[in-house]
Amino acid sequence: MYDVAIIGFGPTGAVAAGLLGGQGIRMLVCDRLTEVYDKPRAISLDHEIMRVFQQLGVVAQVEPFMEPFTNSEFYGVDGQLIRCMSTVAPPYPLGFNPSLVFSQPPVEKVLRAHVQSLPSVTVALGQTLTQLTQDEQHVTLQLQAQDGTVTEANARYVIACDGASSTVRGLMGMALQDLGFDQPWLVVDVLINEQGLAKLPTVSVQYCEPQRPCTYLICPGNHRRWEISINPGEDPQQLATPEGTWKLLSRWLTPEDATLWRQASYRFHALVAQDWRKGRVFLAGDAAHQQPPFLGQGMCQGVRDAANLSWKLGAVLRGEAGDALLDSYGEERRGHVTELTTRIKAVGQIVGERDPVKARARDAHLLEACGGVVKPQPRQNVQPALTHGLLAAQTHPARGTLFPQPWVQHAGASVRMDEVLGRGWRLIISPQADATLKVAASAHGVKGMTLHTLGQGALIEADGVLENWFTQNNCTAAIVRPDHYVFSVASSDAELAHQFTQLRQHIEVLAA
Repeated sequence: MYDVAIIGFGPTGAVAAGLLGGQGIRMLVCDRLTEVYDKPRAISLDHEIMRVFQQLGVVAQVEPFMEPFTNSEFYGVDGQLIRCMSTVAPPYPLGFNPSLVFSQPPVEKVLRAHVQSLPSVTVALGQTLTQLTQDEQHVTLQLQAQDGTVTEANARYVIACDGASSTVRGLMGMALQDLGFDQPWLVVDVLINEQGLAKLPTVSVQYCEPQRPCTYLICPGNHRRWEISINPGEDPQQLATPEGTWKLLSRWLTPEDATLWRQASYRFHALVAQDWRKGRVFLAGDAAHQQPPFLGQGMCQGVRDAANLSWKLGAVLRGEAGDALLDSYGEERRGHVTELTTRIKAVGQIVGERDPVKARARDAHLLEACGGVVKPQPRQNVQPALTHGLLAAQTHPARGTLFPQPWVQHAGASVRMDEVLGRGWRLIISPQADATLKVAASAHGVKGMTLHTLGQGALIEADGVLENWFTQNNCTAAIVRPDHYVFSVASSDAELAHQFTQLRQHIEVLAA
């Protein structure tokens, strides 16, 4: 009997397995394939995902396959610049560059190797799930090997990370909600030589042209990607041939400039699971949601799923919380994914407007809004906060947001905060907190929660990231969850004591 079985060993499954296996939870991870897919699919991630990789202990191994994301410039009907998306300047709020491009195959290999090194994890490759049943105690999986051999495995919980066409989701009858986006696009990955690089833009570009919207992305090294919309009446399969693809790329390159790495036609969707849990079975990653690629959040969303669910499953399996805690997973993630997908759709509608009259009106509106001077807007400004779930009943802009991770001084070196504080429940207090709040912090804390004061011990920072955060949010204390999301903030002893009461009530109910 395993504690958890994960179906699918792509990035979401590997992160979930790494986070759970790192807690010593006995696990089975299976996948129908035996090797990592050797071509890129996801190409971008953000600082929240790097913070998860930090927790896994693989940052040093994956960083060689990453580069900072360039600015993205949007050009309108007449070739004029109408928008620019960028990255915030240092010091970075989570301790990493907020926006990165990466090469998926080698990063995925690093994640898999980490999971396979964990003693509590069993990895079974070349195994296809054929049947799944559950009762009140466990889930039974039927797996078929490539030679036809059928085996059975039992687990207390199952996480389905088996992709957009999820077998588990189908077997469980878990429906997807359509958020209203359906467009055919061609995705082309190209390896460029020096001659070709000299012809290309030095930043990523969104060509917001009604006749054929398209995206040009600068990836690590000499890797470049185009996402090109497919016009009505065109054959997606023909466009995905070398001949069809080079015809579309002729605006920028010839076959003498580059080598095609991958070309594939897709229908970009905006879908989210109606239910993320059915009994002891959970959906995560593309099995739970699909979104257009315009902000590069597809893989990020799956890693967020894994991070949210893993600490809660760990708490339940250790007896620190009751099964009801797991209901907050779908509540939190469904709301976050739906809101972010809505924002991604809005970007897609800017890029993909096909009506020339509406496209010119779009250009005029965007230029008018910035006074005719296009200024870079950080991509991270589109990230929503959690709004429902395991959060205090409080109206405050910091509630449900990610708590920062500054660089701090530790043992004579500068390290990222999580290396010192870890991941449990934490109470962080500003030096500006008055004496009565500090008394409340000591008197009303929650079992297992660590208390830290900015400017003391492990929280002596160099760049003022936390100090600025407390000032900007007009508070002097923050209760932070194990996944680094803010449960609540406070500015007085009475407010903090009330929030501890709420948290204890949450924990008492969840542990029942």
